[in-house]
Amino acid sequence: MKLKDSTRLIFIGDSITDCGRGRPIGDGSLGNGYVSMIDALLTAAYPQLKIRTFNQGISGNTVRDLAARWDSDVLALKPDWLVIMIGINDVWRQFDNAIRPEYGVPLAEYESTLDELISKTLPMTRNIVLMTPFFIESSTHDAMRRRMDEYGAAVKKLAHQHALISVDTQAAFNHVLESRYSAGLAWDRVHPNAAGHMLLARAFLKSIGFVW
Repeated sequence: MKLKDSTRLIFIGDSITDCGRGRPIGDGSLGNGYVSMIDALLTAAYPQLKIRTFNQGISGNTVRDLAARWDSDVLALKPDWLVIMIGINDVWRQFDNAIRPEYGVPLAEYESTLDELISKTLPMTRNIVLMTPFFIESSTHDAMRRRMDEYGAAVKKLAHQHALISVDTQAAFNHVLESRYSAGLAWDRVHPNAAGHMLLARAFLKSIGFVW
């Protein structure tokens, strides 16, 4: 596995990451989502490694919000590994609040802002994992699913440009959607249930060489 002893592992994102984590710093109180599942699995499988996990997700955040709090919520914590999953609200606000277009984040701004945050963090650590945003909908003809795929492609592009690990969360959900209806994973196709969060945890752990 890529994580080493005494690693400071920080997750940042929106409500999918937040999941009721502790405030002001999500250290110890990690919420009830994929971050806490990852921490539990790391502890169970690698008890000899003293991995300290932080959850810095905030519900409703877009990449703009991440940029506003990056120094205090990421850089100040001096991560050895940083995991970023953002973009769902950037897209969703374009659909559920279309009369207020300023609430959504256009693709070009999303990509350039995320690129700036990555570049700002690289002098501290190259251990950055980019997780794509997702929409739990099997039809690629769905308008929001199509838009989300564009934002996911931007994340993969940035990961390639910076030689970072990327996690295709949409692909992880697509696999299950071949056999299950989307409502069985998330009532609103955005906020996953326990099975959905386990899919996210599994996809991340696979990317860092976790041995099951």
